[in-house]
Amino acid sequence: MSEVADIFLGSVRDGFVQVSAFVAVTVLLFSYVQYRTDGRLVKKLEENRRAGPLVGALMGLTPGCGGAIVMMPLYVRGSVSFGTVVATLIATAGDAAFVILALAPEAALYSYGIAFATAILFGYAVDNFGLGVGRVDRAVRSLSTMATDGGVAAPVTGNKVHHYDDAAAGDVEGACDAERFGHDHDGPVRDSPLMRSVSLAALVAWWAAAAVGLGAGVLYLLRGAPDVPMVAGLSFAGLFTVAGIAGTTLSVYLYFVGRKYVGHGDVGRARDTFGSTYETLTHAAMETSFVTVWVIAAYLLYEYAMLFTGADIAGLAAAAGVLAPVAGAAVGLIPGCGPQIILSTAYAEGAIPFSALTANAISQDGDALFPLIAIDKTAAVVASIYTTVPALVVGVVLHYTWTAVFGLPQFGFGVL
Repeated sequence: MSEVADIFLGSVRDGFVQVSAFVAVTVLLFSYVQYRTDGRLVKKLEENRRAGPLVGALMGLTPGCGGAIVMMPLYVRGSVSFGTVVATLIATAGDAAFVILALAPEAALYSYGIAFATAILFGYAVDNFGLGVGRVDRAVRSLSTMATDGGVAAPVTGNKVHHYDDAAAGDVEGACDAERFGHDHDGPVRDSPLMRSVSLAALVAWWAAAAVGLGAGVLYLLRGAPDVPMVAGLSFAGLFTVAGIAGTTLSVYLYFVGRKYVGHGDVGRARDTFGSTYETLTHAAMETSFVTVWVIAAYLLYEYAMLFTGADIAGLAAAAGVLAPVAGAAVGLIPGCGPQIILSTAYAEGAIPFSALTANAISQDGDALFPLIAIDKTAAVVASIYTTVPALVVGVVLHYTWTAVFGLPQFGFGVL
């Protein structure tokens, strides 16, 4: 029982300081850019359609799902091509990027760089050659009688581009949120002055814990990632422990309770713009709290699996051979960021190879697929197929070449 408790407290503490504090800075930076630019970047893209796949890949590459989510309504409006959608989704790093950036930055550089190059090539290929979009569309339609809502297909260089009423298309994200959660994500969803006050206090305390955790996390890396004793106090180890445990506790509260009272309750979503500094800070905290919950869950799942089964997960992954990247690509088919965060955490723990990590990075669509599902289910299915094909190809190639040709290890590459 003592070992079980040690694993729990260690995971709760380390997950926040080693990952979440850095996630908070990244999400806040991206949200601040959205706040300051007031959506002007998106307007520029609509004026330069030929650059769509390149810009889409860049938007997808931004950590989190915000950049990719912004692109989906533009396709629904007919402002960007289907190739742009595919490029965006292939490059989408999702919230799993925060985990790899914090725990294995060199692996993140290579993995997401490969995904970015794949996104550009495949996105422009879809736009220029079609790659059977029409045939895939017909095959998908034959599996379901569900038609798209209000869409009118028009052929453009072999691809379909949908034109929707701007008012309806402008609320794609809201429609998606309503479908999944039953309420709009702007503003508090529950009216309780007491709980709102408590939640706002928790939000302020969370940012304080994140600031202390970031400082402790930077010192931790500068000191060479030493073992940190579980103590409380004003020492480095004490601040590391207090900030980690407090930060995770507050993250759990904000994710499960607080988000219902302070607004921006539907985490894992992005806005085109933010109306105030408060909205920007709140969104960053809620998004990071979401990542924290999943990271801690992944830590505990891995550590307890090792404790109770004694299984050598890395050995099993190595024995799987070429099936490891195939499995990584298959996990990427699951919409949302949760399963991808677990897979990224497993890589940081040395449980899966680099080829599987990269295949998953290419295949996963994160939360960006949900707005497309809400409006055009056929396009969403086709896009998922088109992100999985290059994921399988690149993953298998990396399985045979990463060590043999480049001399780099499959397991533990780039892990701090």
